[in-house]
Amino acid sequence: MADTIITNTPRSQDDSSSSGLIVALVIIVALIVGTALFYQNGYFRTNPDSTTNIKVSLPDVKTPTPAPSPTPTPAPVTP
Repeated sequence: MADTIITNTPRSQDDSSSSGLIVALVIIVALIVGTALFYQNGYFRTNPDSTTNIKVSLPDVKTPTPAPSPTPTPAPVTP
């Protein structure tokens, strides 16, 4: 009967986990960009079919009212 020898060598320690960091950064940037696009397009509005009307009437100003002139204080009298 023939013997079979299987040798499992462990991975080398030269591998770095920078690829996982890059994937995480790409996912975070994609989430930020996606959220910004949804926000700009108005997907986060609470009531998109709002029929709110804001009516403001301002008074008609024809001539400005002058400010009252200050009353002069009398000069002290010296004897």
